[in-house]
Formats: sequence, C-alpha cells, structure tokens
Amino acid sequence: MIILDEEAQHDVTRLCIQAALLLLQYGAGSKVVVDVSTRLGYALGATRVDCALTANSIVFTTLFNHFCITTARRNVDRGVNMTVVSEVQRIMLAAENGEMDRAAVHDALTSLQPRSYPPQLVLFMVALSCACFARLSGGDWAVCSLTFAASLCGMRLRQWLAGLHFNMALVFMATAFLTSLIAGLGVRYHIGNDPHIAMAAAVLMLVPGFPLINSLSDVLKGYMNMGIGRWALATVLTLGTCLGIVSALALLGIDNWSGGV
Repeated sequence: MIILDEEAQHDVTRLCIQAALLLLQYGAGSKVVVDVSTRLGYALGATRVDCALTANSIVFTTLFNHFCITTARRNVDRGVNMTVVSEVQRIMLAAENGEMDRAAVHDALTSLQPRSYPPQLVLFMVALSCACFARLSGGDWAVCSLTFAASLCGMRLRQWLAGLHFNMALVFMATAFLTSLIAGLGVRYHIGNDPHIAMAAAVLMLVPGFPLINSLSDVLKGYMNMGIGRWALATVLTLGTCLGIVSALALLGIDNWSGGV
C-alpha cells in the first residue's frame, strides 16, 4: 500500500488533473477523461478520487486518510490529437502495473508533446479527399480539379487564420466563403458536367464531425453538460460555415447551391 503525506498527495492531485487536462484539451470523450484520471489517482495511492468537468474547466479532488485536496484548472481547446490521448492512457496503465512511480509519471506527462502531420501534407490530403468526394458524387475530372483547387485554397486560409488564433467560428466562416467563392466560379462559367458538385464537396472539410460525435457520446454516457457544450460548439461552427457559403453565393449571384446533387 502506498502511503501519502500531504506533499505527496498534492503531487498526486496535480498529476491527475494534468492528465485529465491533456485528455480534454486534445479531444477525448468525457468518460475517458474521468476514467483515466481517476484510475491514475488510485494507482498513485489515493483512497478516493473525484473529477468534475465543465466545458471550460476541470475540478479534481483526491482523498487520503480523511485529508482532502481539491484543485481546478482552466481548459483551452487545442484541437484533436489522438496521439496525446493514447500516450496519457499508456502512462496510466504503466502506473497501474507498478511500472511508474510519481516521479516517472511526472516526467512522462511533462515531456509529452503532441505530434502532428506536416501542414503541407494535411493541406494536400484534405484537398484530395474533397476531390475524391466530388468524383464519387459523379463529377468529371474538371469538377474534381475545381474541387481540389477550392478546398486547397480554403484549407490554406484556415491553417493561416488558426495559426493567428482567430475565433474558430470566424475561421470557419472565412474558409467557407473563400472555398465557395472559388467553387462557385464553376457554376458561373459552366465548368465540368455538374459544377454544383464542386460547391458541395469542397466544403465537406468544414463538417465538425469530432465535436458532434463527442457530444452525442457524452450525452449517452450521462455527461449532459459536456455534451450540450460540445453540441453548442459544433452548432456555432456549422453556423459560421453556412454564413460563409451564403455570403459567397450572394456575391456570385447564385441562388441554387446543390443543383442536382
């Protein structure tokens, strides 16, 4: 049995909330956040662990020998990165198996850095996937090329604005506007067999799939507040996308977005 003095319990509490914060920041579901962080607390010697989540913060409590320590941290969304989520889970499992003590867990969490794909590769693959959707929807090579160009320019704008830390709703609106504006040129100038396909396929990169999936998962698993918060975020991002599309169509004088799709 692990014996914790006051300083050690403070360390355990900080490590647990650090793990929970990493999970929440990088896209883990609420149940995963709570389960992994509480199991880490038990593995490090706490007799009781409680974790409360809101959309913008985490409150964490550990108990040992009737001595209770509570701490809170503010949550800032850092995008989806399942590498971080997997690594935190691996650290928790190692602590449960006795392979890591408090010092090792601290070092592992502190040194954990999110790994991401090169921006140029993301840019190309997103544009390629949108072009493939256009092809699957019946577009010819001209429509696919238009879709590729529109989504490439839109995704590059999104990366640039996100790097400047603009509000995500404005980022989605600006991205949807530029993407729809370029794809809409195909409708104005009758490019390809059905240029409306390009307008629909090019903006598929803006569908907030991960927040929507997480929101439904949270609601079904009993984390109602988190589910509603994530659903609200997805709704705001969708609204920004719609405003960008409508603005581009109005500028081009197009009154039919989807055509025969």
